[in-house]
Amino acid sequence: MTLREVPCGQTVKVAKLTGEGPVKRRIMDMGITKGVQVFVRKVAPLGDPVEITVRGYELSVRKADAEMIVVE
Repeated sequence: MTLREVPCGQTVKVAKLTGEGPVKRRIMDMGITKGVQVFVRKVAPLGDPVEITVRGYELSVRKADAEMIVVE
């Protein structure tokens, strides 16, 4: 399952990051790394962006980037 598919109000753990190069690096620079807990706060009406809480701060992630984050 990817981060995009997680319903609001759930906490999940990052299993792995797909994607390559600068996109993957940018996701990791935001603090989203393997093993970190991510809480899905809300999803915009059209599904983009997804608002999450990671490492104690709030973050908005685009739908395309959320699809690259595999969670469990």
